[in-house]
Amino acid sequence: MIDAAALSRAFDRPMRGPLAGVVVADFSRVLAGPYATMLLADMGALVVKVESPGGDDTRQWRQPVRGDESTYFLSVNRNKFALSLDFADADDLAIAHRIVARADVMVENFRPGALERFGLDAASVRARHPSLIVASLTGFGRGAGADLPGYDLLAQAASGLMSVTGDPDGPPTKVGVAVVDVLAGLHAAVGILGALHARERDGAGQRIEVDLLTSALSGLVNQASAVIAAGASPGRLGNAHPSLAPYEPFATADGTLVIAVGNDRQFAHLCRVLGTPVLAEDPRFATMPARNAHRELLHALLTEALRSRPAAAWAPLLTDAGVPCGPLNDIAGGIRMAEGLGLEPAVTAGPKGDGVPTVRHPIRYSSGPVDYTKAPPGLDADRERILRWLATDPA
Repeated sequence: MIDAAALSRAFDRPMRGPLAGVVVADFSRVLAGPYATMLLADMGALVVKVESPGGDDTRQWRQPVRGDESTYFLSVNRNKFALSLDFADADDLAIAHRIVARADVMVENFRPGALERFGLDAASVRARHPSLIVASLTGFGRGAGADLPGYDLLAQAASGLMSVTGDPDGPPTKVGVAVVDVLAGLHAAVGILGALHARERDGAGQRIEVDLLTSALSGLVNQASAVIAAGASPGRLGNAHPSLAPYEPFATADGTLVIAVGNDRQFAHLCRVLGTPVLAEDPRFATMPARNAHRELLHALLTEALRSRPAAAWAPLLTDAGVPCGPLNDIAGGIRMAEGLGLEPAVTAGPKGDGVPTVRHPIRYSSGPVDYTKAPPGLDADRERILRWLATDPA
């Protein structure tokens, strides 16, 4: 780690937070790696984003755009300092090695073996820098799956996630966001934090490996457990839950209300509010296993009762009775709801009046707020600042 005050002076940005003084050499691109490094940057780490001369692929993933910048790129690259390097150029390669030498953490998601000819592979850099933590992200590991392309859609398909997503009579469906990339990024960030803690104890760095397929299987939680522990074969249930009922959207007099009953007590309260207390006493619905066995009939009976009032009328009644329920929003509605609850979902990264609106860091720290003083960088935008920093005494 480097003195946080010295980094703040060198980069003209406050370096504070739980990771102040940690330097991250970010050789990743697209989503999983950049999401992980953005979380680290939000926590106060200095993240140096190294891109090819053509830039991160997501700079060209448009529409939509803000000005001339891809909103995809903007979503995962705030609070970072960027420069472009061509590893085939000897001078640029030397700069890359100097960045790694200053780093506590290196993050990369190159195809396995691609960095070896540049001496930037994990084995080579850790031999030179034993305290360095190297986080490698791949699609399907470094073994037999090393040559398989690591795209989120492929991982959603290969893991079985798509097989449990969608309507029962419809085709397998991907999730509406690159959720496996996000899971892998979260896992990488957690692994890095664990490795930093271990290094505080014994002084040694280590390599962390995260792959999309294992991240997806871990993220399948109860569905994967059903296969591994019980030999079950989960399938698509639309918006229903394989183990809970009622736990899905319901039609009301004017729209949709989502009801999420997690136990028999909540179900009894639901039935009382709906004016159908007899359902809670019916042996077909009195327990969760029974409700699961008769879920289609239960859904029809509850829908019949719910259609007597609008969703906005049912929601406060059910909430007051302790029945979990909520609206079915679009993303804009979700943001408005978070604003109404005081969760401050949107912040501005960069100078006031000239920053980029972005979704705030998901963690709150009692020690102080997260800084959003650095907007997502333009291509090669921070080259001179980074090179001046590299020219200073590393102590």
